[in-house]
Amino acid sequence: MPDQRPRYRTYTSAAGGWGAAAATAKVLLEQSVVGKGSRALLAMNQPGGFKCPSCAFPDATCTKKLEFCENGAKALAHEATKFRVTREFFAAHSVSALMEQSDYWLEMQGRLTEPMRYDPATDYYVPVSWDDAFALIGRHLRALDSPHQAEFYTSGRTANETAFLYSIFVREFGTNNFPDCSNMCHEPTSRGLPPSIGIGKGTVILDDFEHAEAIFLMGHNAGTNAPRMMTPLVEARKRGVPIVAVNPMPERALVRFTEPQDIVQMATFASTEVTSEFVHIRIGGDLALIKGMMKVMFERDAAGEAVFDHDFIAEHTDGFAALKADIAGQEWPAIVEASGLDEAQIRRCADIYIRSRATIICYGMGVTQHQQGSQLVQQIANLLLLRGNFGKPGAGISPIRGHSNVQGDRTVGIDEKPSQAYLDKVREVLGFEPPRENGHHTVESVEAMLNGTAKVFIGLGGNFVRAVPDTDRAYDAMRQLDLTVGIATKLNRGHLVHGKDALILPVVARSERIETAAGEQFVTIEDSMSNVTASRGVLEPASPHLLTETEIVCRMAVATLPNSKVDWAGYIDDYSLIRDKIAAVYPAIYEDFSERIKAPTGFHLDIPPRRRAWATSNGKANFLILPGLAVNAPVADPTMLRLATVRSHDQFNTTIYSYNDRYRGVYNDRMVLFMNADDIADRQLAAGAKVALETITDDGIVRRVEGLTIIDYPMSRGSVAGYYPELNPLLPLAFYDKTSGCPAAKAIPVRVVAVGAVA
Repeated sequence: MPDQRPRYRTYTSAAGGWGAAAATAKVLLEQSVVGKGSRALLAMNQPGGFKCPSCAFPDATCTKKLEFCENGAKALAHEATKFRVTREFFAAHSVSALMEQSDYWLEMQGRLTEPMRYDPATDYYVPVSWDDAFALIGRHLRALDSPHQAEFYTSGRTANETAFLYSIFVREFGTNNFPDCSNMCHEPTSRGLPPSIGIGKGTVILDDFEHAEAIFLMGHNAGTNAPRMMTPLVEARKRGVPIVAVNPMPERALVRFTEPQDIVQMATFASTEVTSEFVHIRIGGDLALIKGMMKVMFERDAAGEAVFDHDFIAEHTDGFAALKADIAGQEWPAIVEASGLDEAQIRRCADIYIRSRATIICYGMGVTQHQQGSQLVQQIANLLLLRGNFGKPGAGISPIRGHSNVQGDRTVGIDEKPSQAYLDKVREVLGFEPPRENGHHTVESVEAMLNGTAKVFIGLGGNFVRAVPDTDRAYDAMRQLDLTVGIATKLNRGHLVHGKDALILPVVARSERIETAAGEQFVTIEDSMSNVTASRGVLEPASPHLLTETEIVCRMAVATLPNSKVDWAGYIDDYSLIRDKIAAVYPAIYEDFSERIKAPTGFHLDIPPRRRAWATSNGKANFLILPGLAVNAPVADPTMLRLATVRSHDQFNTTIYSYNDRYRGVYNDRMVLFMNADDIADRQLAAGAKVALETITDDGIVRRVEGLTIIDYPMSRGSVAGYYPELNPLLPLAFYDKTSGCPAAKAIPVRVVAVGAVA
C-alpha cells in the first residue's frame, strides 16, 4: 500500500517531460480508461474531434498528432472514467454523510447517471424523472414574486450554443442575474479593457508568438494552468526571445521545461531554460513595476532616445500627457518598496521592453484578483500603447483565461451588465422585450441570498459554493434558498450545500457524442485568443439517462415560460438553428456562422484593436490613470502578510485530482502554507510547524483556517500562498474589485497564528 503520509521536498527536475508522461499514464490507469482514454486523446483538439474540457489556450495548427497536455489528459480521464454514481450510491449515503467526505473523494466517485431530487424527510437524494424535475423548476420560478429573485450561474465549460440559449431563456424570464465563473477570474479584463482599447478581450493570436521579440508573463503559472502554452514559449526561447516572468513564487515550468512531444529532448533528458529574467515581485507590486518601467522610458525619452512610438500615440491615443504627469510623480524609493524589487532589475525589464519592436504581455489572475484589478489591467495596456504594441505582428495584450469557453460564454450573452444595443437586438431577433436593468454578478448573488431576496439558484455546470469567497457565509446563503439546481457531470460540494428543494441533473460531457432526432450535433467553443472551433464528442455518453446541456436549458424554458415566443423544441434537435440565431444577434462578428465553422481550424472573431480600431467613447485608445502604487487598500497591522490562493498541479479550478503538487514538491497534503524563510524566522516559527491563518478585517467576522503546515518556499517577502478552495473561508465577500466584482483572492490580508495561540 502506498505511503500516504505528507511529504515535502524540492522539485529539481524540468517540468513536462517524463514526469508529465508518467502522470498522464497514471491518471488513465486510475480511472480505468487506458484504452478508451488513449483513443479519445487522439481526437482531442483535432479537426473533427472535441475541444479540451480543461483550459482555454488555443490549439496549434493541428500539425501535431498529440495536441494535448498532462492536465488536459487528467480532465479527459476524469470525464471518461469508468466509475459511476448511481441511485444505489445515493441510497447508501445520506447528504450529511457525504458532507463529511473530501472534495477529492467526491470527485473520485465518478459520473452522475440519472436525475436526483433531495428528500428532506430522509436526508437522501432519490431518483426523479426528467419531466418531474423540469416541472419542479418551472413551479418554483413561476411562483417567485419577481424574476430578480432567481440567480442563474454559468460555468466556463458551457458551449456557445447552450450559453446563448441560457441567456435568452433567463432574459425572457425577466432578469439579467448572471453570476458567472468569469466574475471570479478575468472579469477585470472584461470591464477594465473596454475603456482602454475598446474590447474586453486579448488582442493576441497564437501566430503572434512566432513574431514577438519579447514576452512578459505576469501573475500566472502556465505550466499548470495552461500547459499547452509552454510550447510557443519554449519555441520563442529557442529563438533567443527574452521571456520575463513576474510572480511572487517561482514556478518550475517557467524555470526549465522538457517538451513531451520533442523526441530528442525526451530521449536525452534535455530541457529548455524558459525564463530569461525572473522578477520576484511582492504580492500587489505589479503596479509599481509597471510604473517603474514607464518612469525609465520617460527618463530615456527626455534624454533624446527614441523610446516611444510618437506617431502611434498621436494618431491612436488620448491621455498621454496625464500619464506622463502621473509617472513623474512616482519616486524610486516608493517604487522599490511597493514592488519589493531592486531598481536595477526594474531598469533591466524596461530595457528589454524598449529594445523589443514587438512585445506580448500575458497575464493571469495574479494581476486580476486585486481590489483594483481592472485598473491594473489598464496599466498593462498603457505600457503596451507607449510603443505601439497593438495592431502589428508579435505584439499585444494576452489575458490567459482558465476555463475552456469562459470567454465564449461572455461573447454570446452571459453578462449581468448587457449593453442596450445588444438588448435591442435580442428584442428584434427573438421577439420579446428583455429586461433593461443590470443583474447580479457572483458577489452580489451571494449577498442577495444572505439578505433573503434570492430564492432560486440554477447552476449550469461548476461548483459555485466551493468557488465563491467566504465559504462559511456562502454555505449559509445557499441553505436559505427554496430551490437549488446543479447541472453537472460529476458529484461536487454544491450538490450537498443546497436549498430546501434540490435537484442534480446529469449531462452529456464535452467528450461524448450528441445524438438528436436531427442526427449527430456539434457545439462550438471560443478560446482565449478569440478563435471559434467546432467540438464533436467521440465517446458514448456515460449513461442512457443523460441529457445534453442544450436540451436541459430548452426544457427548463418550456416548463417556465408556457407562452414563450422562442422555438425551444426546435433547438433541442438542430443546433444549426441556434447558430443562425447567434449570427442574427451578433452579425458583426458571427456573420455566416454556419458556413465559417466548417473550416477545420475554425475562424477568428473580429478584434478591432488588431486593426488599430478603437470602439471607445472617443474612438481612441486611452491612457487611463491609477494614482499611486497600491492596488489593494493598506492594512495598519505590522504582522500582516498578503495571501494568494493558488491551484496545485493536480487540480483544475475546484476539481481535485490528487493531494499532490509535483512541481512545488508537496505530496499527500493540501493544507499547507508557502512562506519565505525570513518571514518564518521573524515570527519565531519553523518549517514543518502547524499554524492557523486569520484574516485581518474590520467587519467583526472571525475568519480562521486551522491545521496548515509551513513550507519554506522562495516566496517574495511579505507574501504567502496556499491552496484554493481550502483557504476560501479567509476571503471576505466584500473584498473585491468594485469595477468588476472580482474577488481579490491574490491579496488577502492575513496573520499567521501559532497552534494554540489566539490572535
